[in-house]
Amino acid sequence: MTTATTTALDEPVERVGRGWTASLSLANGAIWVGWYGPLQILLALQAADFAPGTGMSKESVLAWVTGAGAVVSLAANPFFGALSDRTVSRFGRRTPWIVAGTGGGALSLLLLAGAGSVWTMAVGWCLVQLTLNAAFAAVTAAVPDRVPRLQRGAVGGWLGAAQILGVVVGTGLATVVGGVAGGYTACAVFTVAGVLPYVLRHPDLRLAPADRPEWDWRAFLAGFWLSPRRHPDLAWAWLTRFLINLGNALVLLYLLYYLRDQLHYADPDTGVLILTAVNGVTLLATVVVSGIASDRVGRRKPFVIWSGVLMAVATAALAGWQTWPGAIVAAALLGIGFGVFTSVDFALMTDVLPRALDRGKDLGVINIANSLPQVAAPVLAAPIVTYLGGYRVLYLVAAGVGLVGALLVTRIRGVE
Repeated sequence: MTTATTTALDEPVERVGRGWTASLSLANGAIWVGWYGPLQILLALQAADFAPGTGMSKESVLAWVTGAGAVVSLAANPFFGALSDRTVSRFGRRTPWIVAGTGGGALSLLLLAGAGSVWTMAVGWCLVQLTLNAAFAAVTAAVPDRVPRLQRGAVGGWLGAAQILGVVVGTGLATVVGGVAGGYTACAVFTVAGVLPYVLRHPDLRLAPADRPEWDWRAFLAGFWLSPRRHPDLAWAWLTRFLINLGNALVLLYLLYYLRDQLHYADPDTGVLILTAVNGVTLLATVVVSGIASDRVGRRKPFVIWSGVLMAVATAALAGWQTWPGAIVAAALLGIGFGVFTSVDFALMTDVLPRALDRGKDLGVINIANSLPQVAAPVLAAPIVTYLGGYRVLYLVAAGVGLVGALLVTRIRGVE
């Protein structure tokens, strides 16, 4: 395996080992625990507790808090990715930001554990998004730094598997530990513990001081604009990811309330955990296999198209089959589709990156397509649920958005 040298800007050619992939995947999953324990359960419970004193519904409180956090995420991911691109240290470009972001994320989760008002809740969640995005940007950038192109589908598959396990573990910790404060504390501890093996066992590639461009604020800020005209494949790939993630975000945002208020499920907290587990099992069944298959056939787009179609069908089922068995079937189908999409789309994104010096920044801009749906979803979902037809219309809209995203991948010309 490549050692930490001044070859940070080289195109990787040596395959990474299982230990490196496992450690990076665990770190990635741990970060997702820090995000999705709150998003799936804890923030919704706090919103329900705080809403009576605000004059807003619990749905609106949750929408405003998660939306504010998502706005922070929009800026944090590319910003810290760009800083990691320029970092010259004995620990490499990415590791310092993984350590700082994870530590800050754990402290921010502990702040949320003691939140006593909507404002403290909002500040705490914004800090979680700020810090964990610093770590996530660096973890993501490690893949094009170290993994050759025809191994990225497989590595992306393992990262995707860790991501969904992080969602399941985060949801499980938030549900079974007991109490909102205990759930946040458990997520904070797990996040730190999961990142340590990668940081301690795998030295990072170092950037030579001579390879770092001179600091210029104007050039730094201008670099965040990736012209669709100059990089059309990147633009279409970004739009595909954004729309499919928006459809998925519309499904997940009010899942707890959907079970409680629409299906009248007796124990909605446990229901979310069950659906998340079902989704996770089917996702795990496809995410690694599809990434490996994509590497072997050397093609990405067909996998993205058919996974998006399947997710759209599953989301539409939530609108037309509003029963507990229907929710389980939809969760299973969404897991299959999102498993294929997660690994192959990640490889597709790394295939269209413009240049090695800006990998972290460019992936950060691409990752806006993950966080921007968190801003757009509450804006779309709250009025649809409240005024425009409820959950049936919400899930039909989500299905349409995801389907359009899947079809747009055909506009990418530079990748098979």
